[in-house]
Amino acid sequence: MFKKFLNHEKGITGLETAIILIAFVVVAAVFAYTALSAGLFSTQKAQEAVYSGLKEAQSTLELRGGVIATANTTGAAGTVKQISFIVANVLGGEPIDFTQPTSGNHTGLAATGSNNKVVINYIDNAQTVKNLYWTYTALGTTNGDQLLSANEKFQVTVGDTTAGSGGGNLIDALGTPLSVNKTFTLEVVTPAGAVLQIERTTPAYIDAIMNLR
Repeated sequence: MFKKFLNHEKGITGLETAIILIAFVVVAAVFAYTALSAGLFSTQKAQEAVYSGLKEAQSTLELRGGVIATANTTGAAGTVKQISFIVANVLGGEPIDFTQPTSGNHTGLAATGSNNKVVINYIDNAQTVKNLYWTYTALGTTNGDQLLSANEKFQVTVGDTTAGSGGGNLIDALGTPLSVNKTFTLEVVTPAGAVLQIERTTPAYIDAIMNLR
């Protein structure tokens, strides 16, 4: 009789043990799934952060050709009123919105509230001037919109010399005029990607038109 009871108890104990093991397996599977999901989520976020960083670090614009300066006055004490250069989209880069800034009433700066996406700043050892007024002209093949796309080139001109347009030029924008033997930098800031920096030095004598190499 006692032997039968003991055998019955062993059966119950085995069933309880099996239930406990199944519970442990289920809980372990849930934890494993949670850990795996968290790992995949972290990996995805890390990948997004890397791609975002690469997008910001990669250049979107490249300079094509020379940097041309137009004189306001010529000579050994001459000054520069306008700078132009040609830019293109880097291979595989996203189109860049080159909506022109609104003129700031002969200030040489973009007007307050202007909707230009590309900002051009001027820096030298005496001053920093932000958001200069500029215009562009499409060169060669173009699709006719204001986006600089692949295989397109825009000639950007900083400083307006067109009579009656009201944009103003570098003489109006700079507190200290750009004169001889002066090293300066133009920063072309796009909505995304690295800043294109154009650094040049003016010669000892200002000609009417100069290629600043």
